[in-house]
Amino acid sequence: MLYDQLMNFVTPAQAVSTAMILTFLLTFITLNMKFSFLPRDKGRDFAINGALSKGKLRGVGLVFVVDFILASILFVPLSVEYIIYLILLFFMMLSGYLDDASEKPWNEYKKGLIDLAISVATMITFLSQNSREVNLLGFGFTIPYPVYFILGVALIWMAINVTNCSDGVDGLCASLVIVTVMSFTILFSENLGSMGVSAKLLCAVLLAYLCFNCSPSTMLMGDAGSRALGFFIAILAMKSGHPFAYLVLSIVLIIDGGLGLIKVSLIRFCKIHIMNNIRTPIHDHVRKNMGWSDTQVVIRFVIMQIVASVLCAVV
Repeated sequence: MLYDQLMNFVTPAQAVSTAMILTFLLTFITLNMKFSFLPRDKGRDFAINGALSKGKLRGVGLVFVVDFILASILFVPLSVEYIIYLILLFFMMLSGYLDDASEKPWNEYKKGLIDLAISVATMITFLSQNSREVNLLGFGFTIPYPVYFILGVALIWMAINVTNCSDGVDGLCASLVIVTVMSFTILFSENLGSMGVSAKLLCAVLLAYLCFNCSPSTMLMGDAGSRALGFFIAILAMKSGHPFAYLVLSIVLIIDGGLGLIKVSLIRFCKIHIMNNIRTPIHDHVRKNMGWSDTQVVIRFVIMQIVASVLCAVV
């Protein structure tokens, strides 16, 4: 492993920094290749400024997720558990990419079954390799296996879908994910171990992606990227031993993408109409009804998430 070789010559901090720089360069170079198999966005008339995305490369999450997996193999100590997570991450990315490349978008039930299958496989792996003890507000307690299993599946499903729904403004999703991932890494570094190195590599990947996705963007991560990012955040939250911290450290992602999921679900399954005056995702509401520019959305949402993360650290 290249990481072990680096450790022979530099300190652990220098080894991680070197790994991040090399991962950034790898991602930056590969994203510049603009692979021909990547689809072009068709534009979305229903979304604010959706027409501006027409013709841009879509689904480049396939490229940066593969880069992340390669970087993980090179720089992260590989256990059976982590290898399984990388495989599941690949399949989550692949399902998103196939949806991005499809002439007709996949329906919610098809994606839901894929999410459920991957979530179940993840929880079987996680609970076979980790303690069921969690921390909440300074108190540690053990959750029974069936309860943790169900809560874990729900966490993974929620993280995948709210992150996916938040990918609608240039630079927004990647920026929020960086704040969330780094918050977990800073606050719970002792619990994360080598998973903390993995988290930093993901941030390096996303920084390279943001070079092309900042407003005005030239490429979009698509479901291939956003679904995989949500999946990784869920695993990181559970590995930290503080899974409930996800509700604070991803609060902006949850509100931005989650309110729309709640609204649609209530209408579809319960025939209940709420939040009729609120456009979802929230990033569309603030642009349409409050006049925020794309840049203002990204900066203000990121500031809100940083504040929430700081409050989590204090509590």
